[in-house]
Amino acid sequence: MAVKQTAGRRDLGEFAPKFAQLNDDVLFGEVWSREDKLSLRDRSLVTVVALMSQGLVDASFKYHLETAKKNGITREEIAEILTHAAFYAGWPKAWAAFRMAKEVWNDEETTADIHGGMFGLGDPNDAYAKYFVGQSYLKRITSKGVAIANVTFEPGCRNNWHIHKAQKGGGQILLCMAGRGWYQKWGQEAQELHQGDVVEIPAGIKHWHGAAKDSWFSHLAIEVPGENTASEWLEKVDDEEYAKLK
Repeated sequence: MAVKQTAGRRDLGEFAPKFAQLNDDVLFGEVWSREDKLSLRDRSLVTVVALMSQGLVDASFKYHLETAKKNGITREEIAEILTHAAFYAGWPKAWAAFRMAKEVWNDEETTADIHGGMFGLGDPNDAYAKYFVGQSYLKRITSKGVAIANVTFEPGCRNNWHIHKAQKGGGQILLCMAGRGWYQKWGQEAQELHQGDVVEIPAGIKHWHGAAKDSWFSHLAIEVPGENTASEWLEKVDDEEYAKLK
């Protein structure tokens, strides 16, 4: 997925057109877009530390902090990153970086808020752990009637291929709450998911869903009422095929 940047042409297009072109097309269009070498999350981490080490806590630093947050770096992680870098880059530089980081992450109160969306993170999904690659969390929203649960996947976590079975009705609906993830129906290309997306999964469809490699992902799983419903868990998603997803 290519990174689009227009700030160079917007701010310096007439004054320094070559610099603007290199900024937008080479630095961001080529270097930042080489996700087969480093993920966007990792590039954000490197960039934030590099700028902090130079004491460059200006508008560009804030931009890269906001980009780091967008690319999946959490409040706890940025605090640990800046604390670690402080011992090598300098304590005063870390103080300045923390002041700006607090502004960027000031709307995130708890781990549950960060990763679980409006319903919170929930508990480790231990009962179904054998059907997942990576760590997932579960928070049940309803205790009777239509079964609804908030499922949260850490980066890289996904469930196995599975089928929701029913003699009549059945199936599942996914309401995407936070982060970025994937859904794939057997025999089709994977579908990228974002907050607000809805996936309707009829009974009998072989599929899987989970987080992107560099992002947490939460969705509400709504079990569609049906007769004699059950879930059949199948093989794991192929690691090589999953690694190809951006």
